[in-house]
Amino acid sequence: MSNVINLNQFRKAKARQDKRQSADENAAKFGRSKAQKSLERAETEKSERDLDGHKRDE
Repeated sequence: MSNVINLNQFRKAKARQDKRQSADENAAKFGRSKAQKSLERAETEKSERDLDGHKRDE
């Protein structure tokens, strides 16, 4: 005798697995670490300060 499989549970488990896999792929593709985010934010702030420092008074 073989085991009885609930197809709804199987379908939902497969959907969860696929969703988790695509989330992991997106995290690897688009995700950034906290250090990378803070470095980018610091570079942006520095470039804005440098640009504001070159403005002329009218």
